[in-house]
Amino acid sequence: MSGYIEGTDRSQATLFPNRLEDWIDEDSPVRVIDLFVDEINLGELGFLRTAPAPTGRPGYHPSVLLKLFIYGYLNRVPSSRALEREALRNVEVMWLTGRLVPDHKTIADFRRDNGPAIGKTCAQFVEFCRRIGVLKGDCVAIDGSKFKAVNNRDKNFTKGKIASRTAHLVASIERYLDEMVRIDRQEEGEVRAEKIANLARRCERIRQEIERLVDIGQALRESPESQISLTDPDSRSMATSAKGSGFVGYNAQAAVDSETHLIVTHDVINTGHDREQLSPMAKGAKTALGCEEMSAVADKGYFSGREILTCHEAGITTTLPRPETSGNRKKGMYVKADFAYDADADVYRCPAGETLTRRYTTEEGGLMVRRYRANVCQTCPVKARCTTGKERRITRWEHEHLVDEMRDRMSRDPTLMALRRSTVEHPFGTIKAWMGATHFRMRKLKNVRTEMAFHVLAYNIKRMINLIGVRGLLAAIPA
Repeated sequence: MSGYIEGTDRSQATLFPNRLEDWIDEDSPVRVIDLFVDEINLGELGFLRTAPAPTGRPGYHPSVLLKLFIYGYLNRVPSSRALEREALRNVEVMWLTGRLVPDHKTIADFRRDNGPAIGKTCAQFVEFCRRIGVLKGDCVAIDGSKFKAVNNRDKNFTKGKIASRTAHLVASIERYLDEMVRIDRQEEGEVRAEKIANLARRCERIRQEIERLVDIGQALRESPESQISLTDPDSRSMATSAKGSGFVGYNAQAAVDSETHLIVTHDVINTGHDREQLSPMAKGAKTALGCEEMSAVADKGYFSGREILTCHEAGITTTLPRPETSGNRKKGMYVKADFAYDADADVYRCPAGETLTRRYTTEEGGLMVRRYRANVCQTCPVKARCTTGKERRITRWEHEHLVDEMRDRMSRDPTLMALRRSTVEHPFGTIKAWMGATHFRMRKLKNVRTEMAFHVLAYNIKRMINLIGVRGLLAAIPA
């Protein structure tokens, strides 16, 4: 191999350094993991076995296993078996754990048994970022993203899916029975008997599948849930924007700081929509940031009058577009936005210049709303573009001024929605790339939340390293 860069002869004896410290660079992220875990109080966070047992075989200190997991998620090695292998061959892991090699069962049990404490560790790092002044939190962007669970679509059942699949199986049995009658009438000999026996076995397997579906349907009727997942009982069927691309999974929520792109707070739910998540995420972000007032932007999937009011009462200014619930715009007809509201007179002005006055107030869906209408709609020349009924009616929520203020903010600053998209969707894309095509590896909601907490902590650590560097973090953590 003359003329090429040559490696060391494998039979050549070498003298490796006796100190692991000599193998770890001063700017290695593994030093951040080590110092951060050493600085937090694991007992206060709720980690188990922070005090050694008086009897029995000594166990591993929780800090060793926590460091191992943070390193694994930071380097896309979340599997307990893979982490066991890394402890045997990876010099950085040897330095981090003091050359300890926990068994994969011990590693997996630590993650399973310390879920709430791991979530608090993630929040502790956010508190550290706020304390050193990196995270100011003037504005956060809120969004949700669907993540796949360890549950195939064929192992998820709803009433409609059970009925559809049962009807398909019954049709298959009828088709096989017709085929058996045809074979019996037209064919002879051993071939006929063999074909009939084969079809009979198929019919029996289908009957067993129908019985299984009947049992699942009975369990579904007795359950308060609208669907059942067999592999991961907490996962749910999630619809996505692309037609026919839904999957069984979870809905991850995140509030991301618009300036630093750090994930301020997060959660995982098994509800397929975001309508009830605006105030929990916004209030969680406000608590994590420790501020009196805060702004939050979200997409139209979070629009809910009750949630907007809750945020307003908590000192959070929310901005999100109102979804179009009427099809009139596509038909070329007037929509509610074409009617101007006069707050002083408490009336609406229609596009034809007529006045819609308030007639009564009622409760609708737990919200107090006012009804407005005019008496001149029958003779209006543009009535065909306004309503198909006798008169046009407008409904106004008692706190709709909050929605009007949101619309004004978006009209003054059209970049708000672009800011939301570029802020909160990037962390989700990064984490999904780290996870791979299968996304979550653990089952049940409490375990999935633990897994997500590790991913968020790893993302925030890497983001802070990009912002202030490893040495900057090492100097700031003990302060």
